[in-house]
Amino acid sequence: MYRFLLSRQWVILTLVALVLIPVMIELGFWQFHRHERRVAQNALIADNLRAPSVPVEELTSPGHTVPRADYWRQVTATGTFDTAHEVVVRRRTSADDRVGVHVLTPLVLADGKVVMVNRGWVPAADDQHSFPKVPPAPRGEVTVTGRLKADETTGASGIKDLKGLPDRQVMLINSEQQAALLGRTVLGGYIEQTAPEPADGSPETIPEPDHDSIGAHMAYAVQWWLFTAGVPVGWVILVRREKRDRQAAEEGAGVTDGTPEPAGASA
Repeated sequence: MYRFLLSRQWVILTLVALVLIPVMIELGFWQFHRHERRVAQNALIADNLRAPSVPVEELTSPGHTVPRADYWRQVTATGTFDTAHEVVVRRRTSADDRVGVHVLTPLVLADGKVVMVNRGWVPAADDQHSFPKVPPAPRGEVTVTGRLKADETTGASGIKDLKGLPDRQVMLINSEQQAALLGRTVLGGYIEQTAPEPADGSPETIPEPDHDSIGAHMAYAVQWWLFTAGVPVGWVILVRREKRDRQAAEEGAGVTDGTPEPAGASA
């Protein structure tokens, strides 16, 4: 009755089904783990944003790699902006997805060390080679509050660190690169400034990272697992249909073979 399952067509179909089942189970767990990571990151962001501000030097130092546990921690730094060595970070988007640049300004602390401050977003210049119009940083001593971020790298961000850029333009926010350009001691990571806010709204301060949305990863995981369950169900349905079709064909052939010959047909 089920000898057709040994045919080449059915053997291949069965093997494909057997391969699909573990693959789709694994894809479901991949999406589930992405969901878990997103939930954990949202919790980390929310906790760090709620945490009280601390002096930046309590969390970082020259050459320090900011750990993920300290991302988005609220920090303060008091010093004087060094606008002569200000640079812009190319290909950055605003809150409403306009392409422009981020303004990166060294803040010289009382002990002479420097912390890089991302003051926010401004539109890019009309051409790729000109330095954009950047609102001046506050003069004199200023206390900056913001979110601590880790140095950007190509591996972590996917942004290519292009060479041969125009003067005072960079692709990545990286304290080691800035230390080499400045010839000074720079704290690891940088501050994403939130206060004081500019009087005229420019540079546009960078909004808080999204920590409410969890994405559709859990839905995708369930979807993959439903597909997994559907494979054996679909295989059984196809087998039964094939059996039924073959039985119908055999019965039809039997009826045809047993039909009496019409009278006078041999005359």
